[in-house]
Amino acid sequence: MKTFLHILPFGLLFPIAAAAEKVELRTPATSFVIELAKGAEPMFVYYGPSLTATDAANLGVPTDANWSHLSLYPAYGATHMQDEPCLAMRHADGNLSTQMLIDRWERRSVSDTAPNGEPRQGEELTVYLSDPLYPVHVELHYLAYADVDMMEYWTVIRHDERRNVTLTQYANPVLPIHRDNVYCTHFTGSWAAEAQLSEHALEPGTLLIQDKDGTRNSGMRRNEMLFALDGPARENEGHVIATALLYSGNYRILVDTDNTDYHYYMAGPSPDNAEYHLRRGETFTTPRSAVTYSTHGTNGASQNFHRWARRYQLRHGNAERMILLNSWEGVYFNINQEGMAQMMRDIKSMGGELFVMDDGWFGTKYPRLTDNCALGDWEVDTTKLPEGIDGLLRDAREAGVKFGIWIEPEMTNTVSELYEKHPEWVIKAPGREPVTGRGGTQLVLDLANPAVQDYVFSIVDRLLSQWPDIAYIKWDANAPMMNHGSQYLSADDQSHLNIAYHRGLIDVCQRIRAKYPDVIIQDCASGGSRVNYGLLPFFDEFWVSDNTDALQRIYMQWGTSYFYPAIAMASHISAVPNHAVFRTTSLKFRCDVAMSGRLGMEIQPKNMSDEEKDLCRQAINDYKLVRKTVQHGDLYRLNTPYDADRQAALMYVSAQKDEAVFFWYKLETMKNHHFPIVRMAGLKPDAMYTVTELNRIDKSPLSFEGQTFSGAYLMNHGLLLPADHDVEWNRRNDWASRVLRLQAR
Repeated sequence: MKTFLHILPFGLLFPIAAAAEKVELRTPATSFVIELAKGAEPMFVYYGPSLTATDAANLGVPTDANWSHLSLYPAYGATHMQDEPCLAMRHADGNLSTQMLIDRWERRSVSDTAPNGEPRQGEELTVYLSDPLYPVHVELHYLAYADVDMMEYWTVIRHDERRNVTLTQYANPVLPIHRDNVYCTHFTGSWAAEAQLSEHALEPGTLLIQDKDGTRNSGMRRNEMLFALDGPARENEGHVIATALLYSGNYRILVDTDNTDYHYYMAGPSPDNAEYHLRRGETFTTPRSAVTYSTHGTNGASQNFHRWARRYQLRHGNAERMILLNSWEGVYFNINQEGMAQMMRDIKSMGGELFVMDDGWFGTKYPRLTDNCALGDWEVDTTKLPEGIDGLLRDAREAGVKFGIWIEPEMTNTVSELYEKHPEWVIKAPGREPVTGRGGTQLVLDLANPAVQDYVFSIVDRLLSQWPDIAYIKWDANAPMMNHGSQYLSADDQSHLNIAYHRGLIDVCQRIRAKYPDVIIQDCASGGSRVNYGLLPFFDEFWVSDNTDALQRIYMQWGTSYFYPAIAMASHISAVPNHAVFRTTSLKFRCDVAMSGRLGMEIQPKNMSDEEKDLCRQAINDYKLVRKTVQHGDLYRLNTPYDADRQAALMYVSAQKDEAVFFWYKLETMKNHHFPIVRMAGLKPDAMYTVTELNRIDKSPLSFEGQTFSGAYLMNHGLLLPADHDVEWNRRNDWASRVLRLQAR
């Protein structure tokens, strides 16, 4: 459908027909306007900074000769043959054409519970569509939050045809973006190198971002994108749209740029080999999309996402996270009772609050000595742990720390009692031998099967009901779907597997949180392969990457920070040479990088010297001073590691702007290299801030230690940081970093 348009900077306009109504949804600083008329398609009008009543009334004056198709929900076959459709289906009689026109619409105030269990308020618009030829009905839902600049939107599809309708494409509504000088930022990666930033101008054609892992969806590509509307992205200025698909499964995101004046963004579950046979009266609800608009660059967009995440997405998003020691890199599978007790005492002595026992604690018939057996057999290996979990909890109480435990409940091994008992529970192509993953034996359990859902729930339920003092669970998922096939779904519905698996996973998570709302759960999947807002409402945090090398973590945590707050990013101090990249960085550098997220340790303390323990003790104690600001403050990315100046800097500022924490990292050492001064951001210009260096190792304090500067000076000029540390000759190395605490006086 082609429509005559008028374009204003950062506002998208459409002429209003006589019977049409403009409907505006508002967040605190944005407006979203669409045009609705009974018997017509819903049309996009405007998304951007808040409109005045006069501006809103004047939208739609046609003064531009460009043409476009701004239907919010193009359906395939009846009219939108040249457009990328949001909805495509095969009707019961074989007809491939669908047309979705407005029946009615309604808006209501929302006062309900967000997915993380917190109360929320806003306004919801529902647009009811139907096909004039077939009894097919779609609801478009838009939710605007009252207290954060965030909007969510999704669809509900149903029909009353006599036989099944087959959905072949089911994306959320389109978001048109005017073709000015638009640059797109998205994130790619691999195991141990997640969240690598990629930015480029949007050009004619189709940009496709998709994931087909099956169980996880963020290791290689992430389903979040930013659109800088006025040239390459800038951190603290410029107009930016940021979007995310709130989904844990296979997805497809398209940005279609045709010969019109717009880029067309759409996102939804991947339809590849996933046609869905919708039964009469059944509803198909798409995962939500979230979108925000910032006039303060990418930092503004990130801050909007972070506030929304802490309040409405992350479990316990308003609580402070504990400092923990995880056993994995310290001992790997070499779990034993005294070793765990010693690690508990060690982390307590350094100021830690939680100990987590990772993989290797279970298996009786098939002891878990390596990664090739026992997944699914969640019985304590009493050879390693003769007093079992009871003994571990006693040791934790005596040490004065909380206790956590690792599980991988969605998986099994061919070498396991579970697989011997229930081979029909695994994902397997019909008539073929199962394809195995990690260790040559790992398989994925079929969460489309309600019996498997009950089993996965029972793993957590048994642990927490039998040992209610368990405070933390690390939930891992180390295998993709390696072949396509459900032994539970019917032959006709095999294409439902990707959808049904993640519906089953969400159902399990909802049951766990309904019964155990207080336990802390980490979302881990081969590192950062499950960093998505589809699952995070049931989790407190995520493991950024299995790569704990401090230098590469700067890049991965930088990319992750565009959409996810520091409170969710588990960032651990580990040993060197690093187990993933074999790089040796200084302990000071490792501490300073870990302190910029949720601080923890991934190391064997008994292998550390007393000097190293003292430095970690100092870092932990200093982190406690600023933990609230790091985990709940506003992030400002100041100097990107992707620039050529070989430094990175960021800072967190408290909501009251009375405290800030500044992080600076030297990324490479070159003789006679001159680092530009980094200007700070987010401070009160007229406030006076006293500077204290945290985690200091230098023999002499920095020249500005204890000095007071105005916020204006720190933002307009900044502080000159030395490129090296003033330490004894035999302790010098090529790494340098600084953490500064700024306190308003």
